Amino acid sequence: MSQPELVTIEVASKLLNLSKDTLRRWDKKKLLNVHRIGTNHRLFELKDLIMLKEQGESSGEYQILRSAKTKYTVLETFTGAGGMALGFKHAGLQSKICVEIDKDSVATLRANHDWEVIHSDIRKVDFNPYKGQFDIVAGGFPCQAFSYAGKGRGFEDARGTLFYDFARTVKEVQPKIFVAENVRGLLAHEEGRTLQTILSVMDSINYRVTVGVAKSQFYDVPQKRERLFIIGVRKDLDIPFYFPRQKAYTVSLGSALVDVPDGPGMAYSEKKKTIMDMIPEGGYWRDLPEDLQKEFMGKSYYLGGGKTGMARRLSSKEPSLTLTCNPAQKQTERCHPYETRPLSVREYARVQTFPDDWKFSGSVSSQYRQIGNAVPVNLAYHIGKCLIAMLKGKPDLASMMQLPPADLAQALPGFQLPIEFGDVA
Repeated sequence: MSQPELVTIEVASKLLNLSKDTLRRWDKKKLLNVHRIGTNHRLFELKDLIMLKEQGESSGEYQILRSAKTKYTVLETFTGAGGMALGFKHAGLQSKICVEIDKDSVATLRANHDWEVIHSDIRKVDFNPYKGQFDIVAGGFPCQAFSYAGKGRGFEDARGTLFYDFARTVKEVQPKIFVAENVRGLLAHEEGRTLQTILSVMDSINYRVTVGVAKSQFYDVPQKRERLFIIGVRKDLDIPFYFPRQKAYTVSLGSALVDVPDGPGMAYSEKKKTIMDMIPEGGYWRDLPEDLQKEFMGKSYYLGGGKTGMARRLSSKEPSLTLTCNPAQKQTERCHPYETRPLSVREYARVQTFPDDWKFSGSVSSQYRQIGNAVPVNLAYHIGKCLIAMLKGKPDLASMMQLPPADLAQALPGFQLPIEFGDVA
């Protein structure tokens, strides 16, 4: 793959006749691929800057992506409300079995699809009967500390963690490919030792592995949300790794909020609503008069850090901030751009690219939590298309890139990805 042309902020400003403040704003909004050298020095991809100048900050159309069905099957663990399973289905994969412990998420899955849903703690499920029956095993296991990292006991090192049971699932089912999803922070967890241990464990059960980080805003999702994907291929198979290329556009929150169906949602207290009424679109607590800043923030006013999630009204002109499990929480406010209220459940679902007919079960707070924890459906679609290309041996190199296997012997601290793309180095 050819290397992108990188330029400094000074060179970019002169070449494109753009102010440095504009470039810094685009960077702050996470609309650019930034390559960091050291702690402060940044290089920008020239093609991204040209695209943003010509097309504006959001030029993509909001849509739910779908492709034709294929023969390839998936067993998914830690399924949640079905974001990844649905995205894989839209890509053409067949998610035959879903494993989930949360009762509301199970009810959501059963209300929307005829998948076989195993309502159980994964630690109690025997997957041996499914050996050789699935092309793919998938799941977003919780990340727990690996205090034993580096002791070299391979698969046995993982006992006592839910990752162990994901690895056990793969070992028992023996799929051609596995894909595990997690937060980007796993790269740096315990100075990279956690991820290195995870990859070493999967290597020890006969899988070649690689890692990719995807920024959802560049994959037809109106939201800035980074997810890490670990992909493995069984060592007896000659299958290359593919990962989706970023799109040359983003999708704005405003385009996702057109004609949203009515649905439940949270509301502000009268006192909170009075405060939020004063916040302009895209603004936050610093847009309040100073006396109200101090009153609203309390002791936090005198602490360091930007605290930009507090009293935050979203902008309709760019992708949403990452959705949390509670849109009215003081630290991570997600206020509607035009109306003074938190985003509703159905608006949350739109931002995560769930279709409008996808029903969520449980209390309103449970529905927010299920949606906030989900993999964006369109992001999963793009990952699913790459998995199909790997199985078929027919990649679309215009929309996907080949990744090399991870180097499990690389130095710590900090896990370095096998290939640099986006802001992931």
